Order: sequence, then structure tokens, then C-alpha cells
Amino acid sequence: MSTCTSASASLAEPVAATAATARTWLLIEQPGPWGAKALGASRLDPATGRELERLADGTGTRVALIRRPGRHADLHLPRRHRVYLAHTAPGASWVRTAEVTDPAELTALDFTALGAGAHNGFGDAYDGAPLALVCTNGKRDRCCAVRGRPLAAELAASGGSEVWEITHLGGHRFAPTMLVLPYGYTYGRVDAHHAKDVLEAARSGRMVLDGCRGRSAWDRPGQAADLAVRELTGEDRTAAVAVEAVERTDPAPSGSGDGDWAVRVAHADGRVWEVTVAQAASLPPRPESCGAALGTPARMEVTGIERVAGGRGS
Repeated sequence: MSTCTSASASLAEPVAATAATARTWLLIEQPGPWGAKALGASRLDPATGRELERLADGTGTRVALIRRPGRHADLHLPRRHRVYLAHTAPGASWVRTAEVTDPAELTALDFTALGAGAHNGFGDAYDGAPLALVCTNGKRDRCCAVRGRPLAAELAASGGSEVWEITHLGGHRFAPTMLVLPYGYTYGRVDAHHAKDVLEAARSGRMVLDGCRGRSAWDRPGQAADLAVRELTGEDRTAAVAVEAVERTDPAPSGSGDGDWAVRVAHADGRVWEVTVAQAASLPPRPESCGAALGTPARMEVTGIERVAGGRGS
């Protein structure tokens, strides 16, 4: 039986500019089974999950559940929950961590401040190995479980990184998918060898362009522009490139989903580029998730890139 991942791969669908958008991630350890919408369908109190989702909405903060790789017997044992806060903006990336007895304590956080990059002293600074978050939620899409769980298990067994399973990173058809924190770069169709290369680069504050879906700090036009400038210049330092502005230049006709953006991207050395990004529907239709009707997911295409400051050359 064809899966959403095999259909996407057979069509050579690009993974670039498909990452979930979040300037800040709030990750809450919750072992046991996860439902399709895990914040309301897990051993986390549903009322707490709904309230966290409500508080985070529109703030630039994204809430997800995590658990250690391996078997997930739900033993209903009282336990403390590991929590990570991670901000992904270039040059200002950080991770904080704490343990809580009751995740409801997290509803007291200032989510607007978190999205803006202010942790307000939450927990302790995390200075360990990069966090590797692999999507494994089979209740959302079976490809995430079938492809993601073996990857998470192998990365955990190999050591050298802090590896967790996560409830949702979007883009089931690119499974296995992996988010790397604190930098927020997401990867698709990643195998263990590639994932290890990505995590090794992250240890020295660098990213790997191959298989990269984008940096979660940016919206999708910004992700496309960031990756295009990195491809043009060969720059792999995570803090060296930042999206300064995204402007809609050609609004889409009503209901079409298409359109154009002008994205301003700056390098730490003073170079600046204007990147033109167009959105269009992916054809032919393909399933965006296993069992779903055929769809035409939006794709971002870089149609122009011009140096506008900082001298000549790439």
C-alpha cells in the first residue's frame, strides 16, 4: 500500500520551507500513549492541555509533548515531568530546563514574553548536547511511527545527543522528521547517518543544508529565503543569517492560496539580500497524510535573489 511518504518522495517534492513555525518551543515530558491531538489526548490533563494551547496561540510559542525513545507502557505512575523551553532566533538562541510535578504549573508562564525571547528566569540554563526531537506520533500519521521510532531509537543508542520523541512537527509526508534545538532547524526524510551529521554540526553552532525544511523562527517565505541565501553563500553558521523583513508584494487571488513575497535577509558581516518568494500549489495532487484525500499542498519557490547592501559577490 502506498504511503504519504512514498508518494511525496516519488514526486520529488521539495522539503525546503515546510517547517512548523515557532520562535519558542515549550516541550513537556509526557510518557504513555498520545492521541492525534496529544495536548488533549494523552495522560496530560486535557484541561491543562487546552489551556496551554490557548495561552500559546498567537504568541510565537509552540507547545508539544515529548517522551524518551523506546516502549511506552502507560503505568500511571506519579512522576515529575522534564520541561524544556527553547528560543530559536539567530544570535539569541537558548534552552532552559526544569522539572515540574504538575504541568498545570506552566500555565503561569508569560507566553507573549516567551515568544519574544524572554524566559524570565524559568528553570536552569541547559548547556548540554543539542536536543534532537523526532516526530513519532502514529496516531497523527502512521509514517511518523513507522519511520520515526527506529530513527529516535538509533540516535538514542548511539549517544552524544539528547534525544526525545515529539508529538508533532508537521509534514507527515516527509517522515522521518527531526527538529534540532536550540537553533530550530527541522529536517525531513532524514536517516540515521544524516541525522548524526546534523547533530554534529549543531554542536558547533552550524546547520546542514541538505534535507533542511527550514528554521522554525521564520514563517514559510522566510524559511525559503534563509535557505536560499545559505545555498548561495555556503554559510552554515546558525547565527550568521537572519530574516529581517517579510512583505507580501502580490496578494493571492481570493481562495487561490498563491502569492509573492519580498524577504530581506541579512548576514552578520553586513551583506543584505532581497529574496523574491512565490507560493504555488504542488501538482499533481498527492496525500498530505496517510488515508487523507489527495491535496495540492502549498510550496514556496525562490524566484529571485539580489544583493542590495554590503558590496558585490555572493
